[in-house]
Amino acid sequence: MDRKYACSKIEEAIANFAIEGECIERNPYGSGHINDTFLVKCKDEDGKENRYVLQRMNHEIFKSPEELVENISGVTRHLKAKIVANGGDYMRETLNMIETLDKKFYYKDSIGCYWRMYYFIADATCFDLVEKPEHFYQSGVAFGNFQKLLSDYPAEKLHETIIDFHNTGKRYETFLQAVKEDKLGRAKDVQAEIDFIMARENDTTVCGDMLKKSELPLRVTHNDTKLNNVMIDDATGKGLCVLDLDTVMPGLSINDFGDSVRFGASTAKEDEQDLSKVTMDINLFDVFSKGFLEACGDALTQNEINMLPFGAKIMTFECGMRFLTDYLQGDVYFKIHREGHNLDRCRTQLKLVADMENKWSEMKAVIEKYR
Repeated sequence: MDRKYACSKIEEAIANFAIEGECIERNPYGSGHINDTFLVKCKDEDGKENRYVLQRMNHEIFKSPEELVENISGVTRHLKAKIVANGGDYMRETLNMIETLDKKFYYKDSIGCYWRMYYFIADATCFDLVEKPEHFYQSGVAFGNFQKLLSDYPAEKLHETIIDFHNTGKRYETFLQAVKEDKLGRAKDVQAEIDFIMARENDTTVCGDMLKKSELPLRVTHNDTKLNNVMIDDATGKGLCVLDLDTVMPGLSINDFGDSVRFGASTAKEDEQDLSKVTMDINLFDVFSKGFLEACGDALTQNEINMLPFGAKIMTFECGMRFLTDYLQGDVYFKIHREGHNLDRCRTQLKLVADMENKWSEMKAVIEKYR
């Protein structure tokens, strides 16, 4: 569906949420690529301005918006109760959904699009890149706290909004099929990358096997633990609130840890073409691990803690494999901006995997220091 047409019922959506005051302004907001996000400003009878974040959920990617919202509302209610019990400020430390006039947490408009609304959190900032180590530490604290507060939430009650999202074994099977089919004849030019991935086939089933054997517990996981999904308080500089809960699903804590490291501890952009610039910064790995483990407290099992370096490696490996799969299939999933873009992305991730393997003893020593 054309995005402009999909957003054409924004006024209808605003009118159906139980907000305070009259809408005086609504503008596109943020840098997200999946949902359409707007900052809505309202003014009540006393002249007080209230701000809200309105989102049109992309139901072409998230096929069951009702289940997605059910996940978010359940998790945020749980977080709110924990934050209140700990004496915190639930209006700033978690997302708070706004009900519609008919007491739901989503509105389906007259052309079939789904909308949701949150209270706006003021005086806090999201960072797209690690500008200073303290920000990465604070993101570790925020995601560690997220794990701790949700450690007693029944993960099995959550809907799997994207099936097999971090099932690395199935991702590997899809990769093998893409190599076999070789639709565009590209495989001959990327044999080194194909060989690199195939040489690590045994890694692809480790996490799934441990989960099946109950050696790793099923957790509530965020599944998109990038730095820019944490709000940093402008006044205190502390990690405040975890955002973008669309991919909250049952999963493994080590995957959430690993995806943060993959994104935040790299010394280069995800699509850097000069691979000499690409390494895993062990100091940033240390900084994030410290924050994450301090905040988790005793919420993680010993097996989970032991497997954190593997979580970093396997999430980076899986991401690189997915980029190469898409390249072989004709760039049908990830948006590209130049020829070979997905191949460049793949190569940065595989370079990070190799660098992590070279620094394996250092990574294990960092985790041992903070366990």
